[in-house]
Amino acid sequence: MRCRCNKQTLFPVLSDRHSHRLPRHEILRKKGLISLLFTGGKSLKGNFLRLVYLSHDAVRGGFASPPSVMFAVSKKTLPAAVMRNRVKRLMREAYRLEKPMLLSRLEDTGDRKAGEALSIVFLYTRRGSHIPSLPDFRREMNSAAGDVAEGCE
Repeated sequence: MRCRCNKQTLFPVLSDRHSHRLPRHEILRKKGLISLLFTGGKSLKGNFLRLVYLSHDAVRGGFASPPSVMFAVSKKTLPAAVMRNRVKRLMREAYRLEKPMLLSRLEDTGDRKAGEALSIVFLYTRRGSHIPSLPDFRREMNSAAGDVAEGCE
């Protein structure tokens, strides 16, 4: 027997499944751009995350391209590699889930020029063995997204 229910009501995430992706080309890896970001970028501090962001000339993609991101945890903050990798995984997942909201906030400001791209670095700053949960990371990313959107105006 076939189900006559509407899939959109059962699985609302399916309709926008592709908006919750974090493809490789959105990960920031260029050393020159990373050093430019740390020297000339704006910084925001949250409870356990620090954001460094910079609006710059786009090499490719232009205005329609989503921000390029990087996630970092220092050895001084968390000495164990297992913990650092877990925190980076949680930050990536939180960003991936909050990315559509960040993009909509950036589009609402509408002040970005056609040839500009945005690069963001998420730095984990809390010391100690207690790692925040995924909802805590999402909450922190959500508040940081609003601050980045206001800063890009």
